[in-house]
Amino acid sequence: MSHRLSSQTTAPAGDTVKVMVVDDSAIIRGFICRYLSEDSSIEVVTTANNGEVAVRMLKDNPQIEVVLLDIEMPVMDGLTALPKMIELRPDLQVIMASTLTKRNAEVSLRAMQHGAVDYVPKPETARSVNASIDFRREIVEKVKAWANRSRKKKGVPEVKDSSTKPAATNFARPTARPTGFAAPSRPAVKPAVVSSRQTTEVKSTSSASAIQLRKAARTKPQILAIGSSTGGPQALMKFFKGFKKKPSVPIVITQHMPATFTAILATHIGEATGWPSAEAKEGDTLMPGHVYVAPGDWHMQFVRGDGKVKVTLNQGPQENFCRPAVDPMYRSLIEIYGDRILGVILTGMGHDGLKGSRDIVKNGGTVFAQDEASSVVWGMPGAVSTAGLCSKVTPIDELGEQAEKQLDGGY
Repeated sequence: MSHRLSSQTTAPAGDTVKVMVVDDSAIIRGFICRYLSEDSSIEVVTTANNGEVAVRMLKDNPQIEVVLLDIEMPVMDGLTALPKMIELRPDLQVIMASTLTKRNAEVSLRAMQHGAVDYVPKPETARSVNASIDFRREIVEKVKAWANRSRKKKGVPEVKDSSTKPAATNFARPTARPTGFAAPSRPAVKPAVVSSRQTTEVKSTSSASAIQLRKAARTKPQILAIGSSTGGPQALMKFFKGFKKKPSVPIVITQHMPATFTAILATHIGEATGWPSAEAKEGDTLMPGHVYVAPGDWHMQFVRGDGKVKVTLNQGPQENFCRPAVDPMYRSLIEIYGDRILGVILTGMGHDGLKGSRDIVKNGGTVFAQDEASSVVWGMPGAVSTAGLCSKVTPIDELGEQAEKQLDGGY
Protein backbone atom coordinates (compact mmCIF):
# COMPACT_ATOMS: atom_id res chain seq x y z
CA MET A 1 0.00 0.00 0.00
CA SER A 2 1.31 3.45 -0.86
CA HIS A 3 0.11 7.01 -1.01
CA ARG A 4 1.06 9.90 -3.25
CA LEU A 5 1.05 13.11 -1.27
CA SER A 6 0.77 16.66 -2.44
CA SER A 7 3.14 19.06 -0.73
CA GLN A 8 1.72 21.34 1.94
CA THR A 9 4.85 23.47 1.92
CA THR A 10 5.24 27.04 0.75
CA ALA A 11 8.70 26.67 -0.78
CA PRO A 12 9.03 26.27 -4.57
CA ALA A 13 8.93 22.62 -5.59
CA GLY A 14 12.46 22.71 -6.93
CA ASP A 15 13.76 23.92 -3.58
CA THR A 16 12.18 21.23 -1.44
CA VAL A 17 13.76 17.98 -0.29
CA LYS A 18 11.78 15.09 -1.77
CA VAL A 19 11.13 12.34 0.80
CA MET A 20 9.52 8.90 0.94
CA VAL A 21 8.32 7.53 4.29
CA VAL A 22 8.27 3.74 4.68
CA ASP A 23 6.56 2.25 7.75
CA ASP A 24 4.03 -0.53 8.20
CA SER A 25 1.98 1.54 10.66
CA ALA A 26 -0.42 3.95 8.94
CA ILE A 27 -0.58 5.99 12.14
CA ILE A 28 3.19 6.35 12.38
CA ARG A 29 3.43 7.20 8.68
CA GLY A 30 0.83 9.89 9.20
CA PHE A 31 2.66 11.45 12.13
CA ILE A 32 6.02 11.42 10.34
CA CYS A 33 4.55 12.90 7.16
CA ARG A 34 2.91 15.67 9.14
CA TYR A 35 6.09 16.55 11.02
CA LEU A 36 8.19 16.63 7.85
CA SER A 37 5.62 18.66 5.93
CA GLU A 38 5.55 21.29 8.68
CA ASP A 39 8.98 22.35 7.42
CA SER A 40 8.62 24.44 4.26
CA SER A 41 11.76 22.95 2.71
CA ILE A 42 10.60 19.31 2.88
CA GLU A 43 8.05 17.58 0.65
CA VAL A 44 6.82 14.04 1.28
CA VAL A 45 6.03 12.80 -2.21
CA THR A 46 4.95 9.25 -1.40
CA THR A 47 4.73 6.62 1.35
CA ALA A 48 4.87 2.82 1.53
CA ASN A 49 3.91 0.21 4.10
CA ASN A 50 6.63 -2.34 3.32
CA GLY A 51 9.97 -2.62 1.56
CA GLU A 52 8.62 -4.25 -1.59
CA VAL A 53 6.21 -1.38 -2.23
CA ALA A 54 8.96 1.11 -1.36
CA VAL A 55 11.30 -0.29 -4.01
CA ARG A 56 8.52 -0.07 -6.59
CA MET A 57 7.66 3.48 -5.58
CA LEU A 58 11.31 4.48 -5.81
CA LYS A 59 11.31 3.39 -9.47
CA ASP A 60 8.20 5.49 -10.10
CA ASN A 61 9.53 8.58 -8.29
CA PRO A 62 13.09 9.32 -9.42
CA GLN A 63 12.96 12.72 -7.71
CA ILE A 64 13.10 11.13 -4.23
CA GLU A 65 16.26 12.21 -2.38
CA VAL A 66 15.74 10.81 1.12
CA VAL A 67 13.96 7.71 2.43
CA LEU A 68 12.95 7.16 6.04
CA LEU A 69 12.97 3.36 6.22
CA ASP A 70 11.43 1.28 8.99
CA ILE A 71 13.22 -1.95 9.90
CA GLU A 72 10.47 -4.34 10.98
CA MET A 73 7.78 -4.67 8.27
CA PRO A 74 5.80 -7.50 6.66
CA VAL A 75 6.43 -8.78 3.11
CA MET A 76 9.88 -7.16 2.93
CA ASP A 77 11.70 -5.63 5.90
CA GLY A 78 13.92 -2.59 5.78
CA LEU A 79 17.23 -4.41 5.85
CA THR A 80 16.19 -6.51 2.82
CA ALA A 81 14.89 -3.48 0.94
CA LEU A 82 17.97 -1.34 1.61
CA PRO A 83 20.41 -2.91 -0.91
CA LYS A 84 17.69 -3.00 -3.57
CA MET A 85 17.16 0.73 -3.09
CA ILE A 86 20.87 1.53 -3.18
CA GLU A 87 21.26 -0.56 -6.34
CA LEU A 88 18.50 1.44 -8.01
CA ARG A 89 19.76 4.79 -6.72
CA PRO A 90 23.37 4.85 -5.47
CA ASP A 91 22.96 8.52 -4.49
CA LEU A 92 19.87 7.86 -2.35
CA GLN A 93 20.05 8.95 1.29
CA VAL A 94 18.42 6.22 3.40
CA ILE A 95 17.79 6.89 7.09
CA MET A 96 16.79 3.84 9.13
CA ALA A 97 13.96 4.29 11.63
CA SER A 98 13.63 1.82 14.50
CA THR A 99 12.42 1.52 18.05
CA LEU A 100 15.01 1.41 20.81
CA THR A 101 15.70 -2.30 21.15
CA LYS A 102 19.13 -3.88 21.21
CA ARG A 103 18.32 -5.84 18.04
CA ASN A 104 17.13 -2.77 16.16
CA ALA A 105 20.16 -0.79 17.26
CA GLU A 106 22.40 -3.55 15.91
CA VAL A 107 20.45 -3.72 12.64
CA SER A 108 20.52 0.08 12.23
CA LEU A 109 24.28 0.31 12.67
CA ARG A 110 24.80 -2.73 10.43
CA ALA A 111 22.61 -1.06 7.80
CA MET A 112 24.92 1.95 7.91
CA GLN A 113 27.74 -0.34 6.80
CA HIS A 114 25.64 -1.39 3.81
CA GLY A 115 24.47 1.90 2.38
CA ALA A 116 22.21 3.61 4.93
CA VAL A 117 23.52 7.01 5.98
CA ASP A 118 21.94 7.38 9.42
CA TYR A 119 19.34 6.19 11.89
CA VAL A 120 16.47 7.76 13.82
CA PRO A 121 15.46 6.10 17.10
CA LYS A 122 11.68 5.86 16.97
CA PRO A 123 9.53 6.03 20.13
CA GLU A 124 7.85 2.72 20.82
CA THR A 125 4.18 3.69 20.54
CA ALA A 126 2.08 5.93 18.32
CA ARG A 127 1.20 8.01 21.36
CA SER A 128 4.84 8.59 22.26
CA VAL A 129 5.71 9.36 18.63
CA ASN A 130 3.00 12.02 18.66
CA ALA A 131 4.22 13.45 21.98
CA SER A 132 7.95 13.44 21.30
CA ILE A 133 9.24 16.88 20.36
CA ASP A 134 12.74 15.42 20.20
CA PHE A 135 11.70 12.89 17.56
CA ARG A 136 10.05 15.59 15.44
CA ARG A 137 13.16 17.73 15.49
CA GLU A 138 15.52 14.88 14.78
CA ILE A 139 13.77 13.55 11.70
CA VAL A 140 13.50 17.04 10.19
CA GLU A 141 17.12 17.92 10.91
CA LYS A 142 18.54 14.64 9.66
CA VAL A 143 16.48 14.64 6.48
CA LYS A 144 17.73 18.13 5.64
CA ALA A 145 21.33 17.46 6.70
CA TRP A 146 21.70 14.37 4.52
CA ALA A 147 19.86 15.93 1.59
CA ASN A 148 22.23 18.90 1.76
CA ARG A 149 25.22 16.58 1.97
CA SER A 150 24.08 14.87 -1.26
CA ARG A 151 23.22 18.15 -2.95
CA LYS A 152 26.61 19.61 -2.13
CA LYS A 153 28.33 16.73 -3.92
CA LYS A 154 26.15 17.31 -6.99
CA GLY A 155 26.54 21.08 -6.97
CA VAL A 156 22.80 21.53 -6.38
CA PRO A 157 21.58 24.43 -4.17
CA GLU A 158 21.11 23.34 -0.57
CA VAL A 159 17.99 23.88 1.51
CA LYS A 160 18.13 26.34 4.38
CA ASP A 161 19.18 25.25 7.84
CA SER A 162 16.43 24.53 10.32
CA SER A 163 15.71 27.34 12.73
CA THR A 164 14.58 24.91 15.41
CA LYS A 165 16.61 23.66 18.33
CA PRO A 166 18.57 20.45 17.89
CA ALA A 167 17.02 17.12 18.57
CA ALA A 168 17.92 15.96 22.03
CA THR A 169 19.60 12.62 21.99
CA ASN A 170 18.19 10.99 25.08
CA PHE A 171 15.20 8.80 24.25
CA ALA A 172 15.76 6.24 26.99
CA ARG A 173 16.09 7.58 30.51
CA PRO A 174 17.47 4.93 32.86
CA THR A 175 17.06 5.66 36.55
CA ALA A 176 20.12 3.77 37.73
CA ARG A 177 23.72 4.48 36.84
CA PRO A 178 24.71 1.96 34.13
CA THR A 179 27.21 -0.67 35.09
CA GLY A 180 27.03 -2.61 31.87
CA PHE A 181 25.78 -2.44 29.18
CA ALA A 182 21.71 15.74 19.89
CA ALA A 183 20.95 21.39 17.07
CA PRO A 184 20.51 24.81 16.46
CA SER A 185 22.00 26.34 13.37
CA ARG A 186 25.74 26.83 13.59
CA PRO A 187 26.30 29.83 15.86
CA ALA A 188 28.29 32.81 14.78
CA VAL A 189 31.50 32.62 16.76
CA LYS A 190 34.21 35.22 16.87
CA PRO A 191 37.70 34.01 16.04
CA ALA A 192 39.90 33.59 19.08
CA VAL A 193 42.57 36.23 19.50
CA VAL A 194 45.90 34.50 19.05
CA SER A 195 49.41 35.62 18.34
CA SER A 196 50.39 35.61 14.67
CA ARG A 197 53.58 33.85 15.69
CA GLN A 198 51.51 30.92 16.91
CA THR A 199 49.14 30.57 13.98
CA THR A 200 49.11 29.85 10.29
CA GLU A 201 46.40 31.13 7.96
CA VAL A 202 45.01 28.59 5.53
CA LYS A 203 42.07 28.48 3.22
CA SER A 204 39.37 25.95 4.04
CA THR A 205 38.95 23.33 1.33
CA SER A 206 35.25 24.18 1.09
CA SER A 207 34.84 27.70 2.39
CA ALA A 208 36.07 31.05 1.20
CA SER A 209 36.76 32.20 4.74
CA ALA A 210 40.27 31.86 6.15
CA ILE A 211 40.79 29.63 9.19
CA GLN A 212 43.50 30.54 11.65
CA LEU A 213 45.43 27.42 12.65
CA ARG A 214 47.32 27.31 15.91
CA LYS A 215 50.61 25.55 16.37
CA ALA A 216 50.05 22.14 17.99
CA ALA A 217 51.24 21.77 21.57
CA ARG A 218 54.74 20.39 22.00
CA THR A 219 53.65 18.25 24.94
CA LYS A 220 52.90 14.64 24.08
CA PRO A 221 49.18 13.90 24.67
CA GLN A 222 48.24 11.37 27.31
CA ILE A 223 44.65 10.99 26.14
CA LEU A 224 42.64 11.22 22.90
CA ALA A 225 39.16 12.71 23.44
CA ILE A 226 36.67 12.72 20.54
CA GLY A 227 33.32 14.46 20.13
CA SER A 228 30.87 13.74 17.30
CA SER A 229 27.19 13.84 16.36
CA THR A 230 25.32 13.64 13.03
CA GLY A 231 27.36 11.44 10.68
CA GLY A 232 29.62 10.49 13.58
CA PRO A 233 29.46 6.69 13.40
CA GLN A 234 30.81 6.63 9.83
CA ALA A 235 33.30 9.40 10.60
CA LEU A 236 34.63 7.50 13.60
CA MET A 237 35.26 4.41 11.49
CA LYS A 238 37.13 6.44 8.87
CA PHE A 239 39.07 8.27 11.55
CA PHE A 240 40.33 5.10 13.23
CA LYS A 241 41.13 3.55 9.88
CA GLY A 242 43.90 6.15 9.56
CA PHE A 243 45.83 4.70 12.49
CA LYS A 244 48.64 2.31 11.64
CA LYS A 245 48.86 0.97 15.20
CA LYS A 246 46.91 0.95 18.43
CA PRO A 247 47.35 4.25 20.30
CA SER A 248 49.40 4.17 23.50
CA VAL A 249 46.84 6.37 25.29
CA PRO A 250 43.19 5.89 26.30
CA ILE A 251 40.57 6.96 23.75
CA VAL A 252 37.33 8.48 25.09
CA ILE A 253 34.36 9.26 22.83
CA THR A 254 31.19 11.26 23.31
CA GLN A 255 28.92 10.54 20.34
CA HIS A 256 25.45 12.02 20.48
CA MET A 257 23.43 8.81 20.55
CA PRO A 258 20.59 7.36 22.61
CA ALA A 259 21.00 4.53 25.08
CA THR A 260 21.30 1.05 23.52
CA PHE A 261 22.95 2.45 20.39
CA THR A 262 26.12 3.51 22.19
CA ALA A 263 26.89 -0.02 23.37
CA ILE A 264 26.49 -1.34 19.82
CA LEU A 265 28.65 1.48 18.43
CA ALA A 266 31.42 0.59 20.88
CA THR A 267 31.24 -3.04 19.76
CA HIS A 268 31.48 -2.02 16.08
CA ILE A 269 34.50 0.18 16.79
CA GLY A 270 36.19 -2.74 18.51
CA GLU A 271 35.45 -5.04 15.58
CA ALA A 272 36.74 -2.49 13.06
CA THR A 273 39.95 -1.62 14.91
CA GLY A 274 40.80 -4.75 16.87
CA TRP A 275 41.25 -2.56 19.94
CA PRO A 276 39.43 -3.13 23.26
CA SER A 277 36.28 -1.01 22.99
CA ALA A 278 33.20 -0.79 25.20
CA GLU A 279 30.47 1.47 26.45
CA ALA A 280 31.91 3.15 29.54
CA LYS A 281 30.80 1.95 32.97
CA GLU A 282 30.93 3.73 36.31
CA GLY A 283 34.33 3.18 37.90
CA ASP A 284 36.13 1.95 34.75
CA THR A 285 39.86 2.59 34.96
CA LEU A 286 41.24 4.18 31.79
CA MET A 287 43.76 1.91 30.10
CA PRO A 288 46.15 2.72 27.22
CA GLY A 289 44.81 1.63 23.83
CA HIS A 290 41.28 1.08 25.15
CA VAL A 291 38.22 2.86 23.74
CA TYR A 292 35.49 4.14 26.07
CA VAL A 293 32.18 5.37 24.58
CA ALA A 294 29.88 7.55 26.70
CA PRO A 295 26.60 5.71 27.32
CA GLY A 296 23.46 7.27 25.87
CA ASP A 297 21.73 9.74 28.22
CA TRP A 298 24.74 9.91 30.57
CA HIS A 299 27.48 12.52 30.70
CA MET A 300 30.88 10.81 30.88
CA GLN A 301 33.45 12.49 33.10
CA PHE A 302 36.62 11.42 34.88
CA VAL A 303 38.23 11.52 38.33
CA ARG A 304 41.72 10.71 39.53
CA GLY A 305 42.31 8.57 42.58
CA ASP A 306 45.08 6.27 43.80
CA GLY A 307 47.15 7.17 40.74
CA LYS A 308 44.42 6.01 38.35
CA VAL A 309 41.90 7.83 36.17
CA LYS A 310 38.38 6.45 36.45
CA VAL A 311 35.09 6.99 34.64
CA THR A 312 32.22 8.65 36.47
CA LEU A 313 28.76 8.96 34.93
CA ASN A 314 25.96 11.38 35.73
CA GLN A 315 22.60 12.55 34.45
CA GLY A 316 23.15 16.22 35.10
CA PRO A 317 21.33 18.78 32.95
CA GLN A 318 21.72 18.58 29.19
CA GLU A 319 24.44 20.79 27.79
CA ASN A 320 24.06 22.20 24.29
CA PHE A 321 20.74 20.31 24.22
CA CYS A 322 22.63 17.02 24.56
CA ARG A 323 23.32 14.25 27.05
CA PRO A 324 25.94 12.88 26.73
CA ALA A 325 27.72 16.10 25.80
CA VAL A 326 31.30 16.81 24.80
CA ASP A 327 31.87 19.91 26.92
CA PRO A 328 31.55 18.22 30.35
CA MET A 329 33.87 15.44 29.19
CA TYR A 330 36.50 17.98 28.14
CA ARG A 331 36.17 19.96 31.38
CA SER A 332 36.87 16.96 33.55
CA LEU A 333 39.82 15.84 31.41
CA ILE A 334 41.51 19.25 31.72
CA GLU A 335 41.52 18.94 35.51
CA ILE A 336 43.42 15.67 35.20
CA TYR A 337 45.59 15.94 32.09
CA GLY A 338 46.15 19.69 31.77
CA ASP A 339 48.01 20.40 28.55
CA ARG A 340 48.39 16.73 27.58
CA ILE A 341 45.06 16.38 25.77
CA LEU A 342 44.36 15.89 22.08
CA GLY A 343 40.74 16.82 21.42
CA VAL A 344 39.15 15.90 18.08
CA ILE A 345 35.80 17.29 16.93
CA LEU A 346 34.02 15.41 14.14
CA THR A 347 30.89 16.09 12.11
CA GLY A 348 27.78 17.18 13.97
CA MET A 349 25.06 19.78 14.39
CA GLY A 350 25.30 22.60 16.88
CA HIS A 351 28.38 23.70 18.78
CA ASP A 352 28.88 21.10 21.51
CA GLY A 353 32.61 20.92 22.27
CA LEU A 354 33.30 24.59 21.53
CA LYS A 355 33.59 25.70 25.16
CA GLY A 356 35.55 22.61 26.10
CA SER A 357 37.91 23.00 23.14
CA ARG A 358 38.53 26.62 24.08
CA ASP A 359 39.48 25.47 27.59
CA ILE A 360 41.75 22.73 26.21
CA VAL A 361 43.65 25.28 24.13
CA LYS A 362 43.73 27.80 26.97
CA ASN A 363 45.41 25.17 29.14
CA GLY A 364 47.99 24.32 26.47
CA GLY A 365 46.38 21.28 24.84
CA THR A 366 45.65 20.64 21.16
CA VAL A 367 42.43 20.44 19.12
CA PHE A 368 41.92 18.96 15.65
CA ALA A 369 38.70 19.12 13.61
CA GLN A 370 37.14 17.48 10.58
CA ASP A 371 36.95 19.79 7.58
CA GLU A 372 33.74 21.11 6.05
CA ALA A 373 33.94 19.18 2.78
CA SER A 374 33.99 15.77 4.48
CA SER A 375 31.50 16.63 7.26
CA VAL A 376 27.81 15.81 6.99
CA VAL A 377 27.14 18.88 9.12
CA TRP A 378 29.93 21.35 9.84
CA GLY A 379 28.30 22.69 13.00
CA MET A 380 30.52 21.29 15.75
CA PRO A 381 33.81 21.16 13.82
CA GLY A 382 32.99 24.46 12.13
CA ALA A 383 32.48 26.18 15.48
CA VAL A 384 35.92 25.23 16.81
CA SER A 385 37.61 25.81 13.45
CA THR A 386 36.28 29.32 12.90
CA ALA A 387 37.03 30.22 16.52
CA GLY A 388 40.74 29.77 15.83
CA LEU A 389 41.13 26.85 18.23
CA CYS A 390 42.41 24.15 15.88
CA SER A 391 45.88 23.02 14.91
CA LYS A 392 44.50 20.84 12.10
CA VAL A 393 41.31 21.12 10.03
CA THR A 394 41.53 18.05 7.86
CA PRO A 395 39.44 15.69 5.68
CA ILE A 396 38.25 12.72 7.71
CA ASP A 397 40.27 10.27 5.60
CA GLU A 398 43.48 12.04 6.70
CA LEU A 399 42.53 13.04 10.23
CA GLY A 400 43.39 9.73 11.90
CA GLU A 401 46.91 9.77 10.49
CA GLN A 402 47.38 13.35 11.70
CA ALA A 403 46.10 12.45 15.16
CA GLU A 404 48.42 9.46 15.37
CA LYS A 405 51.39 11.68 14.52
CA GLN A 406 50.40 14.13 17.27
CA LEU A 407 50.02 11.32 19.79
CA ASP A 408 53.50 10.14 18.88
CA GLY A 409 54.86 13.63 19.59
CA GLY A 410 55.49 14.37 15.91
CA TYR A 411 54.51 18.04 15.88
